[in-house]
Formats: sequence, C-alpha cells, structure tokens
Amino acid sequence: MYSEKITVGAGTDYPLKGLLTLPDDLSGPVPAVVMVHGSGASNMDEKVMKLKPFKDLAEGLAGHGVASLRYDKRTYAHGFKLIRQKNFTVTVKEETIEDALLAINMLKNDPRIDCNRIFILGHSMGAMLAPRIDAEGADVKGLIMIAGTPYRLEDIVLRQLKQAGRGRSILKRIIRMEYRFYRKKFRGLYELSDEEAKKKKFAGNLTLYYFKEMGQRTAADYLLASEKPALILQGGKDFQVLAGRDYRMFKKLLAGRANTRFKLYPALNHLFVKGIYDDILKASKEYKVERHIPEEVIGDIAAFIRGA
Repeated sequence: MYSEKITVGAGTDYPLKGLLTLPDDLSGPVPAVVMVHGSGASNMDEKVMKLKPFKDLAEGLAGHGVASLRYDKRTYAHGFKLIRQKNFTVTVKEETIEDALLAINMLKNDPRIDCNRIFILGHSMGAMLAPRIDAEGADVKGLIMIAGTPYRLEDIVLRQLKQAGRGRSILKRIIRMEYRFYRKKFRGLYELSDEEAKKKKFAGNLTLYYFKEMGQRTAADYLLASEKPALILQGGKDFQVLAGRDYRMFKKLLAGRANTRFKLYPALNHLFVKGIYDDILKASKEYKVERHIPEEVIGDIAAFIRGA
C-alpha cells in the first residue's frame, strides 16, 4: 500500500488536498472508492477527535486490492471563503456533490483504476447523498452507504435533540427548548418558496433552503429509481443514526429492490468502531478513545466490491 498526494478541483475556486491510496499490486487496473464525508467540516480522514474512519477504510481496503480517494471537505478547507461570499446560499451541491463528482472523474481518468469498477463510499450524510451523487452524473458501479438514513435531514436533527433532551437536568431542559425552537422553524418547510427558504436562517450561515433543497428526495427515493448495487451498513450502538429506526426503515422501503445488501454490526457505533456509551450527550467521550474500524467491516466492503 502507498498513497499519493492529489488535489481535487485543481484550477477551480475550491482546490482540495487529498490522498489517493493504492494497493501494492498494480499489475492491472484496480477497483476504487471515493469517500464522501458526513455532516460538518471534515478533513480527508474524516477525523473526529481520536477517530479517523476514512484513513482506516483506505488503508484496510488497499490490503484487499481496492484503491481509494479521500480529500478535505470544502467547508473544512474553504469555510471562511464560503461564509464571506455575498448573496450566496450554500446547499449540499456546493458543500459535497460537486467535489465528489470531480473526485470520481479523476479516478475515471487514471489508467491504474478500473473505470468500470468505481464506487461511492458515503458515511452518515455522505451515505444520504451517495445515490444522489450517482444520479447527478457520477455513474459509478455501486454504492456503499455507512450509517445513513432514509429520513430527511431535518427529521434527524429534531430526533437527536429530542433524544438529548430526555431527563430533568438543566442542560436537558435547555435542549428541549432548542427542540421546540427548531421544530417550529421547520414547520411548513416545503410550503415555502425557494426564495422564502433562503431568507430564513437555521443556524450560523445555514438557511432553511439547505434542508428544503436536500429534502426534496431522500436516499431511498434515489435508490428506488436506480438499479445500481448498494451495500447498506449500520452499527447497532449508533446513537446518531438508529438501527431500530433508520436501518429498519431502509430494509422496509427497499425490501423489493434487487442488488441491495444489508449488514448490521451490533457492537459498532456511528463511526464504525466499538461502541462504549449509549448516550448521544456522551459523544465527545465516545470519540476521545482511539479505536479502529474492524477488519470484518473492511472485508465485507471488499467482498461487495468484488462481487458487484
């Protein structure tokens, strides 16, 4: 295994540093994945405190003969530049989709990569967007969706606030107030015109249009309109995306869809390492302990790629 420094979007307004990780055996073109981050500003390893899920996956997959491309997210590398723009409303298209398409195109033009066996590997919100990225021009071989959800993003935001607000402490009371505040904000979201949604702030630099634009079609909607192979993976100790709700709903909605495989890992959390706590308010403690994605997960992904 070895890695090359690359730049996704070289020559554009938003160049992104990245790494192309390759297996040792390049006697012929190899399959590859492009990694798509979850929500928030993330570096190429998708680092969360002591955890680096994309680094684990890249190095592990290389051992199975699969190349990977990972890169800094646009909001991580150019966050201040995005904020300073006037009359600009960010959506997931500018935040994620455009760069994923550029990264996939890079792989398609690399002679060491089998251009007919490129996959999108999306984590969390990246998993929610993976089928849309494919539909909007990626045209990849298949989709690997880790800790994703068929629900809309605003539904997940409200649910997480509701989870965190259970209890009697002062902090939990404050969270319940936030829940009521944002529930009111989201009410009637899809009845707003685009211009109205762009004028209504959610938090920071995000407007309600971010949610409205993304929520027009869910990940399940895109999958049901596609025949591409998909692998949907879920951790049983994930307190951000829930096995009993999100994963179960994926299985229900996609029950009749050909080429869809599901796998639940009872002991793993949202970042696909062994879970410690079962409390969304202890996320910082959960992610401060260094752990790595198990070989079982990496082997299952590699097997899906080989068989797709």
